[in-house]
Amino acid sequence: MDILNEISENMQKGKAKIVKELVQQAIDDGMDAKVILEQGLLAGMNIVGEKFKNNQVFVPEVLIAARAMNMGASLLKPLLAESGVEASGRVCIGTVKGDLHDIGKNLVKMMMEGKGLEVIDLGTDVDAETYVKTAIEQNCQVICCSALLTTTMPVMAQVVKEAEKAGIRDKVKIMVGGAPVSEAFCQQIGADRYTPDAASAADVAVAFCRGTM
Repeated sequence: MDILNEISENMQKGKAKIVKELVQQAIDDGMDAKVILEQGLLAGMNIVGEKFKNNQVFVPEVLIAARAMNMGASLLKPLLAESGVEASGRVCIGTVKGDLHDIGKNLVKMMMEGKGLEVIDLGTDVDAETYVKTAIEQNCQVICCSALLTTTMPVMAQVVKEAEKAGIRDKVKIMVGGAPVSEAFCQQIGADRYTPDAASAADVAVAFCRGTM
């Protein structure tokens, strides 16, 4: 079995230590960092994402696979920076003001990173101004807002208004998600997309960053 398949398979099983060793071995063998990332780590994470979408694996498996991916990716980051490989887009993500839930947000972040996006994590309890300020300063193509409480959902509407006020609404897409959020709510507040799960959110964010959606 070739080393890229081994990296992918061990990563799917969450075997972080083995993934790290295999990535180092591939680097030592002179393999291109971008190839290791795309055909080893990201290919594996895509499979995990699909399985998660189809309820074949669940949150704990995704988290350990993502941890394994991050350990492998940490060895590649300096090499990718040297060779000038750009992330396929930049996203800022956070749980809205008044809401301290972060498992869903973290899962979306991991899935997005697994698709090769650069993700700026604002954490929890994030106000509308912070999302917009970060999107402008960090040149993000997408703002992702998560809410797990019906009482904090109105903050998402404030984010849309704040983006309009700052004049970035035509440049930055706003995505919303979380247990109480729905497609109808997304349309009502004028956000760009609602996604029901982390894997779909990552797919949509990639499409937005590439301008294919």
